Amino acid sequence: MKPDQLYESLLSYCQTHANPELVKKYSRYFKEGVYDAWGLSQALMDAKKAELKQSGEITVDLVFETAPLLMKSGKYEETSFALILITIVKDKLVKSDFGRLESWFKIGITNWAHADHFGMFFLPEIMKQGLVEKNDFTGWITSPYKFQRRCVPVTFIKLLKTGISFQELFTFLEPLMSDPAREVHQGMGWFLREAWKVKPEETEAFLLKWKDIAPRLIFQYACEKMTKEQKLLYRKAK
Repeated sequence: MKPDQLYESLLSYCQTHANPELVKKYSRYFKEGVYDAWGLSQALMDAKKAELKQSGEITVDLVFETAPLLMKSGKYEETSFALILITIVKDKLVKSDFGRLESWFKIGITNWAHADHFGMFFLPEIMKQGLVEKNDFTGWITSPYKFQRRCVPVTFIKLLKTGISFQELFTFLEPLMSDPAREVHQGMGWFLREAWKVKPEETEAFLLKWKDIAPRLIFQYACEKMTKEQKLLYRKAK
């Protein structure tokens, strides 16, 4: 199968199953911009994924050649299919493919849902495979693309129960505590909330260090599961 053939087949699938009512339903979750979508249900996306996987025709090069075609329109499901395709071939990836993925934040991963799916389900898997490690994300911390930066703490949530040093993770992610983007604040807050559940004392020490400096949204997320009394400790000094 050639890239344009795969793209056309996926585009046709989206067009055939388009549902404007679902677009309307889910658009409220995308406040950062217009939710440009076909309106496919999750069941339809899952069914197509199973079909693609069963075909045996999906190769690593085919995925990387088809992804730009899928991402060019900005349609939500078309980018979703690129993410689906890469998961199908994840066991066949090599280390150099990690660099090829970075361009996706420029051309297609431009909302929180795709970034979080990438960070929650795909990137931790290739870390498990030994394909990438923590330090491979160094360049992502200073990426010009906010959703690439957000992806790092979201990905590292899966590392919290692996025995890794929390201080090591906090030091690595510390530059994001002063990131300018709201979406990154949410990702960092989410990471710290989950870190607090595992090792509260270490996480609280880190939060105290930043309580008068970092954006409040980080603390809103990080302290979400704390008691009212605990939350008072992280109020910014007047």
